[in-house]
Amino acid sequence: MVLGKVKTLAVYFDNNVPVYSGGDSVSGRVIIEVTGEVRVKTLNITARGVAKVRWTESRNAGANTAYTQNYTEEVEYLNHSDTLIGEERDEDSPEEALTVLNTGLHEFAFSFLLPQMPLATSFEGKHGSVRYWVRAELYRPWLLPFKVKKEFTVFEHIDINTPLLLAPQAGTKDKTLCCWFCASGPISLSAKIERKGYTPGESIQIFAEVENCSSRVVVPKAALSQTQTYFAKGKARQLQQEMAALRGDTLPQGKSQSWDGKLLHIPPVSPSILDCPLIRVEYSLVVYVDIPGGLNLSLSLPLVIGTIPLHAFTNRTSSISSYCSSISWPERPEAPPSYSDLVVTEEQRWGCLERCEGLEVNEEDQGTLHAYITEFRYQPPPLYSEVDPNPETGCGGQVVRRPDLCPSR
Repeated sequence: MVLGKVKTLAVYFDNNVPVYSGGDSVSGRVIIEVTGEVRVKTLNITARGVAKVRWTESRNAGANTAYTQNYTEEVEYLNHSDTLIGEERDEDSPEEALTVLNTGLHEFAFSFLLPQMPLATSFEGKHGSVRYWVRAELYRPWLLPFKVKKEFTVFEHIDINTPLLLAPQAGTKDKTLCCWFCASGPISLSAKIERKGYTPGESIQIFAEVENCSSRVVVPKAALSQTQTYFAKGKARQLQQEMAALRGDTLPQGKSQSWDGKLLHIPPVSPSILDCPLIRVEYSLVVYVDIPGGLNLSLSLPLVIGTIPLHAFTNRTSSISSYCSSISWPERPEAPPSYSDLVVTEEQRWGCLERCEGLEVNEEDQGTLHAYITEFRYQPPPLYSEVDPNPETGCGGQVVRRPDLCPSR
């Protein structure tokens, strides 16, 4: 009897783009293509999610002694196993049950739920990573297991439509250049952006003002900076890299330059990772003045790169808020007019009546109308008093006290 051969073992996800978040259902299929008859003991799948960091540092222990210190740490987010072919072996049965796969394609479905908790976003860095994957293992008698691994992506969603991430970011710095005992004029830098939260593919509008009162020729620049911080065994390792940059015009001595919404495009970068205990990924917009022969004047504005983009309504509201904040409102409102200023004199009242078109006033109506308007216009409201000005009297002239209807007294 000629044994068959496993031609293909593959894992496919039902989503065309396998991107998930905490609490989502992950489903897919394991495809096996065989030629001939293949006897199989078990087909297992394992889903894992692990954050892992690792780096080394060289240390000196003495005059001629050096050693390497390893720093490694691991956090598990997902561990799920399932058996698609075969079952647990019965101890009372001497023979192990086998499944025969005939020539052709064989498909086995699987599904599992991601933990309902914040999961670290998938990430690949120099000293660490956050990875999620599904591994299929096919076991056959007297042969090595056939294994295949397929990764999927997990995003811990960050919604930038929150008050904290919609708040503008701004800063100001200045610097005076010195050469021995001679000091030149200062270089000042101020910058502002509309909000703190952005998503990949957006452009950051930069509003900046640079004034060069020094004796050197400088160049204003801006960059999107990514900071990766790795933690293990109480130590931290940090790595910074520039993701995008732009350059302004050369600024000679005694000149100034303004950026009125200069655009810096955000490339496809990893979202911010803020909740993982081993890996932290942060972003900042660095606006700086490149000073030849000296330390740059730098201003850093914190950013958060999210996964849920800005809503249209939020964008419109933010624009209205920015416009309203630029309006100069009076410090104190004007006082309302006094009661005496609102009193209409007799001449003004009859003059108004005479100008009314189509209104006929006879001698009999004048007295009644005059008395009504006079009572309404001229009598001020009565003063507040807890003493009843018109008490009710009972028999014998005694005052009848009214029941107190106010429960708070």
